Amino acid sequence: MRVNRILLSVPLVVVALVIQVSVLARLHLPGAVPDLLLLTVLGLAMVYGHVGGALIGFGAGLLADLAPPADHAAGRYALVLCVIGYLAGLVKPETGQIKSATGPMAVVVAAAVGSTLLYAGVGALVGDTAARHVGLTGLLFSAALYDLLLAPFVVPGVMFLARRAENDPLAETHSAAKGSDISSGWPASGTGLKIGGQRGGLKLKAAKSRATRAGRIKGVKRL
Repeated sequence: MRVNRILLSVPLVVVALVIQVSVLARLHLPGAVPDLLLLTVLGLAMVYGHVGGALIGFGAGLLADLAPPADHAAGRYALVLCVIGYLAGLVKPETGQIKSATGPMAVVVAAAVGSTLLYAGVGALVGDTAARHVGLTGLLFSAALYDLLLAPFVVPGVMFLARRAENDPLAETHSAAKGSDISSGWPASGTGLKIGGQRGGLKLKAAKSRATRAGRIKGVKRL
């Protein structure tokens, strides 16, 4: 990943996790807890693509696994957010611009439902059946509802910051400097000539000199 992506993603993920643990988790809402960390990963993945989304999702999930008061096996939520970040990055438009809010909202609902199902499925594999006792249907509905209500305040802002980081003027200057190549023919200062033109001129002079020598040998008078 690029350095500017890391410098932006790490603070956003840490802030989202702190707010989720210290504020949202203490609201004691019925059903699931609004997943601010998931929304942050979605916003970054829809700008950075599937590879960046998977890496950010894994790092964010692993941080959530290790942060108190986590009561599940480490790596469980990292796997979930890694998969969700990868899939969300696949819907990134080629131009990088999203013209309608329908697509991102559909991604949020699908991610909320998918992450809940995947988390419960991984828990069932390791013997954690807490989702069955709480009620999986209620968790799915509440997770989709809470994340959908919170998404307009989180996802557009995260995507805006990610795009600004991608369009960093310093990065553009650096890439423009790297794009200039001598082999493409850079103009000589003050002459307007190119390396290719100079080579062609030298070849033409050599050909003329050879023709002149041949004419002198044959005794032909050149005009």
